[in-house]
Amino acid sequence: MGKEQLLPLFPLPVVLFPEATLPLHIFEERYRLMVGEAARDHSEFGVVLVQDGKLSNAGCTATVERTVRQYDDGRFDVETQGRRRFRTLSLDQTKPYLQGAVEFFDDEEKTAAPEAAQLARVVRLAQRIAGTLRSSVPDLSTPARPSFVIAHHLPLDLAVKQELLIKRSERERIAALAQHLEELSRRLETIERTQQVARTNGQAGRH
Repeated sequence: MGKEQLLPLFPLPVVLFPEATLPLHIFEERYRLMVGEAARDHSEFGVVLVQDGKLSNAGCTATVERTVRQYDDGRFDVETQGRRRFRTLSLDQTKPYLQGAVEFFDDEEKTAAPEAAQLARVVRLAQRIAGTLRSSVPDLSTPARPSFVIAHHLPLDLAVKQELLIKRSERERIAALAQHLEELSRRLETIERTQQVARTNGQAGRH
């Protein structure tokens, strides 16, 4: 288990994964203070999913990689990168921004690697979905944890992304992704067929 640490927390309607990039527009005074301190001290703050008014109990730390733009009124844009996963043990409100006593975690040691066939299937599904959406996913042959790369780049439900974030095995994440990507692929195919029918009906109705 990791050592407990007090960490600044940034509640957002996003799930950040290790090594993923996250651009942020900082405008609230408390978060200008928090992110400004992180940029100055080269320290981490925690990005935690907030959904339906509820704060998740696990997140991922971020570091400020660069300041993109500063505005005259004090707002600024930064590019951040995900670092370490953590779970929140308790909350602290002694500063203007929220802090949490957190414990860091990583994948469990000696867990089995993903099955090659299943990993290949997930990569094919990810590429197919990206093609349907006219977007792209990076090369998935080199990342140590392709599950995080795929989940970051595809429009999965936030609950699904949070589920993947807290799993402590790449094998388990790939298995879960196989199921979720199959469902997403079917939904996109249904939408595409519906749009094609709508376009055909529209053309047929012209005289």
